[in-house]
Amino acid sequence: MTYTARIESLADQAARDREAFESPADPPDEDRAMGYLREGVGPTVMVYVDARSDDWHRFDPDDFDRLEGAMNTWLELYAACYGVDIEAEFTIRKAAEALLETHNVHDVAQVLTHVPEKDAR
Repeated sequence: MTYTARIESLADQAARDREAFESPADPPDEDRAMGYLREGVGPTVMVYVDARSDDWHRFDPDDFDRLEGAMNTWLELYAACYGVDIEAEFTIRKAAEALLETHNVHDVAQVLTHVPEKDAR
């Protein structure tokens, strides 16, 4: 599957997830939050990592925007599962660096969004 096809699939899924999202009645909904990270943020960041590891693939600007947008959508949904409303504008590069350092997508989300607050964990 090409990078463009992977990005299209991820961006479409992020849009569907946003459309279907309903705030949890009693936050946090940690299971759903982790689902957004495992099924969304992690694979999205790995597209970027793979592309940078594969002869430094250059993304089409629209593809790059869709990739970063999908990641930020899932980070917003992740935070919303904790009852926190954020406007995610994180760079995928920063997320990738954090993932390569921590090897843990939950740590990446917490570092970027500050959700949940460290003392709340």
